[in-house]
This record gives sequence, structure tokens and C-alpha cells, in this order.
Amino acid sequence: MPIIRVENLHHTYQTEAKRPVQALRGVDLTIEAGEYVVILGHNGSGKSTLAKHFNALLEPTAGKVWVKEWDTQTRDHVRDIRRTVGMVFQHPDNQIVATIVEEDVAFGPENLGLPRAEIARRVDWSLERVDMQPFRFRAPHLLSGGQKQRICIAGVLAMEPEVLVLDEATAMLDPQGRKEVLDIAWRLNKERGVTVIAVTHFMCEAIQADRIIIMDEGQIALQGPPREVFQQIDRLRELHLDVPHVSELALAMHQQFPGFPADLLTPEEVAEAVANCCEEGQWPIVNGQRSTVNANEDYPNADHTLDRDTPSPPLPLSQSPNLPISQSPLLSLQHVVHYYMRDTPLEVMAISDINIDVYPGEIVGVLGHTGSGKSTAIQHFNGLLRAHDGRVVVLDQDLNDPKVDMRAVRRQVGLVFQMPEAQLFEQYVGDDVAYGPRKQGLSREEVRARVQHAMEAVGLPFAEFKDRITFGLSGGQMRRVAIAGVLALEPRVLVLDEPTAGLDPQARRQLMRRILDLQAQGITLVMISHNMEELAEICDRLYVIAGGRTVMEGTPAAIFSRAGELRAMGLDVPDVTKVAEALKARGLLPAGEVIYTLAQAEDAVARLLAQRSGAEGTGAA
Repeated sequence: MPIIRVENLHHTYQTEAKRPVQALRGVDLTIEAGEYVVILGHNGSGKSTLAKHFNALLEPTAGKVWVKEWDTQTRDHVRDIRRTVGMVFQHPDNQIVATIVEEDVAFGPENLGLPRAEIARRVDWSLERVDMQPFRFRAPHLLSGGQKQRICIAGVLAMEPEVLVLDEATAMLDPQGRKEVLDIAWRLNKERGVTVIAVTHFMCEAIQADRIIIMDEGQIALQGPPREVFQQIDRLRELHLDVPHVSELALAMHQQFPGFPADLLTPEEVAEAVANCCEEGQWPIVNGQRSTVNANEDYPNADHTLDRDTPSPPLPLSQSPNLPISQSPLLSLQHVVHYYMRDTPLEVMAISDINIDVYPGEIVGVLGHTGSGKSTAIQHFNGLLRAHDGRVVVLDQDLNDPKVDMRAVRRQVGLVFQMPEAQLFEQYVGDDVAYGPRKQGLSREEVRARVQHAMEAVGLPFAEFKDRITFGLSGGQMRRVAIAGVLALEPRVLVLDEPTAGLDPQARRQLMRRILDLQAQGITLVMISHNMEELAEICDRLYVIAGGRTVMEGTPAAIFSRAGELRAMGLDVPDVTKVAEALKARGLLPAGEVIYTLAQAEDAVARLLAQRSGAEGTGAA
């Protein structure tokens, strides 16, 4: 018997808008005990709504859902269902109930009536699994968004459910934290037989799944094993999704060199395939003949190399390329220190020595492990937080000066928070985006124009969304509304704290293009992100924060050349950089070649294959 069975499931949200929202439209699905299933889909596709039916948080409008032998609409079994199916939500603040971390994790086991010793064992085990033992006596509200999410995961793990549902549970975690959570899920699945259902926008998280299910417009549009699904690039993009960069790299090489395998999922698989192709006598056979390509004629970029012979450390600011060093920075944090709950028994030093300079027209990325202090640091840019020591200079004004007009500063420096619901307060989407421009005293026509422009910029069609109930949106849609609300103010500087968390791949691409458009218009941008690929593609410079201190600064190439140091800080490098590392380890790429974008990886790998196949072809002739 399947552990979860769904038959002709429909769900409609009744809202105050003109028409109800039909989130699910006839879903049929079975999930077997012990399966590892990943559910993908664009924002608003219905994936989170579907997940909430698995533990009876929602009841079907029509159709049926069974968990084991229990009908989720039979309220007598709700307790049994929720004991069987544990769920970690997208937003951790919705799941935290206690004032101390260990008490929050213990909440579920206590409600099960377990003995005190068993509760203590489960709390210890769960906190250790998510690396939150040092924080067990801390107040959850003083933790970062990523740390809060780990506490929520620990709380569900402490229940020892048969089914673990992760609804965007890794969205706010740093790469190491995300890896740890996925490792936990994998071990629970493989070692304990726990059924895992993960709802995510991180395509790379789907690689280890037994099955991928893709939702679109409230229906299952595509499903199958990862290797099959990720080869269907055109179909995935029709569904507003993408494939992992590694898979895209393999497919690109397959198209250029038909003997190259197309169904690769990991950096090591790609490196191994390249190595096999480059070994003497191992070039793949295509249609009964050895594949031959002229490196210079058939692949015009084959001679291209990056102009670096050895890895370089992050450049000092004055040596970083393409920077207007003759200008003063628009934003400057100089040895900034900040405490939470200062002068109380709960005092915590959040940042101890932050140094960041942002120059006009730049896109500056800020990265760091969960709890490193990066979100605290950027809140100093528009005076939301005041430095306890050090200096903050914004638009040539020292923010420690009590005469500074902070309202004027905040009109020029817009900040989009990590948690979008903290920034939304109007009932309707259009009114929320219009709030700032209205406060500026703009005309009705100008307000409408700004709202429409901002909404379209983040992928929210004005006519479709302006009258939608704000808090009836998906998490990703709420994030886009929050960004639109700041864009509508037309700030000089835009500071984005994890702007793409919760967005589907297409929406992320749209936002990245919009960020580049804004830069072209003269807007300066600062962006915090855990997505290494995003930072690599669009940022001029990067700052790395660890333990409340600025520890690295430089170009993406310089930063990502220090992969070992980044990993030691709980961070990571782009997947294509991992491909390059594996090729260097095999002696196929020079040690000094720095690769951090998909285009660079395609060029480097194609160069290798073209040179080898050309040599093979010459030998055969």
C-alpha cells in the first residue's frame, strides 16, 4: 500500500478578490513508502498547496487524499496523520512556538507524551543533525533566518516521522547548511526508510531524488527520474524551470560533440566523462565512426583562455578592474560593530569588524555562512540599525550624525528584507506596491505608472495581480511584491537581502536581468545571496563575511579561486567551478584557469574536447 495516495485532488482558495483561486486541478499521485520525491514548479504552480494536503493542513475541495489507511478529511485521524507526516514550512517564523531553542525542539515530543529522557535524547540528536547545539539556550527571535529554519527542521526531526515534507526548507540556508539538511534527508531516507518529499526551487537538490514531479497550473505536468527529466530542457523552460548548470553543460557538450554523454548530473560525472574522452583511444564512437572535430574551424572559441596563469588572491580595492576609483564610495562601512540586546544579560555581538565600500554603478555581492552577520551589516546602509562602533557613511553623510535626515536617506537607499512578509501590509498587491509612491505625494497617474512598471519588472503582470490578496500569494510571489514596492520608489541604491530565495528559475532569471537593467540605468546595487551562480554571473565585486568580520574582498574570479577557504567557512563555489576543480585534479586544465560561469565552463570543456578530437582525427587521417 502507498504511504500517500491522491485521487482527483482539487483545491480552491476562497478569497475576497473577484474570483476564487483554483490551486489544484485534478491531481492523481501515489508516493510509496521509502521513496525520495522532489516536487518542482514555478511560483503559484500548486506545489506547496499539494504538500499541505499530505498532513491534513488543507482539506480537498474535491477528490481524496489518504495517508496510509487514513482519509485526511476524517478528522478523527488528524493526530495520527500529523504524527506520520512531519512538515517543515517555507517560512520559519510560522513554525517556531517557544522562547528558547531547545524548548521549541522539544515541543512536539512533549505533546506526544514521551518520557523526559526520550525527549532529551531526541532534542540532542535533532540539534546535532542541524548543527545547532551551540544555540540550544538562545532565543529564536535573535537568530538569523537560516538558523531559524534549522530549528524548525530539528523540531520536526524530533518527532521521528515516517514521512518528512520539506517545503522550501533550505531556501534561507547557506550552501553548507543546505548540504547538511539534504544529507540528513538522504540518510533518513536510505538508512531509516523515511519517505522524503521535498518542495524546492533548487534544481540541484533534485539530483538525488528517486523521482521528480513537476507541477504547472495546479496539475502534474511532468514526472520521472532526474536523468530523464533534466534532458528535457525545452519542456522545462516551457514550465518556467531550468536544469542544473552541470546538466546544461553536459547537454551543451553533447550537442557540440554527439558522442559525449548527455545525462550527467554531477561535477564529478562531467569530469569523468571528459577524462574518458581525452584518454588515448577512448574517444566515443558515433554512428560507427570515431567523432572528429577541427578545433579551430568547428569551435571558434577553442583557443580562448582566461588571462590568468596562477590563482590570484582577492585584489585590493584600488586594483580591482573596472572600478571608478577616482570617486568616493556611495556606501561605506568602516570597522562597524553592532550588538543585539546591548547592555542586557542577553547581549550578543552580531558583527565585530565589517568593512564594505560600494562605488557608484556597481553590483556588489555579499556572501557568508548563516549567522555570519551579513544581514545585520547591510541594515546599516539605510540606518535601520545604528553602529555601536565604527563609521557608516552613506551618500557623503555620516549616519552617526544626529542631524542626518534618515527619511531622506531611506528614500535614496531602498532595502528589501530577507523575509518578504515583514515588508507587506496592504490587503491588495497594487496598493502595497503603491504605498511608497503615494507617500511621496506623486500624482495618481505617476503612481499607477510606477506601480505597473515595478510589477512588470519582477514578473507580476499588472492587470492579473494588482487586485490579488497580498497574503494569498505564494512565498515567491510575496517576495516579488516586496521588491516591486521598493523599485516603485526609484531609489538611487537598492539593497537586496536574498532577493531570489523562493523564486522559481524563470523568475530568478527575470530578476537578474532586471538588476542588470537597473545597473545600466545608473542604480547601484548590493545583493546578499547564497546562490553562488547568481553572484558569479552579475556581481562586479564580492565581499565575504565570516564570524561578524569582513574576511575577503575581490572580483568573482579572485574569490572563487579560493574554494577551500570558502568551504571552510560554510560556503561553496559554483557547480561549474567544481567541474573545473575535478578537471584540474586530473591534469586536464591548468591550475591557474579560473572558471566560475557556465559560459566559461562550456568554452573550457569544449576546447579540451575539440583539441583532443581534432588530434584523434588528424592521427586517423
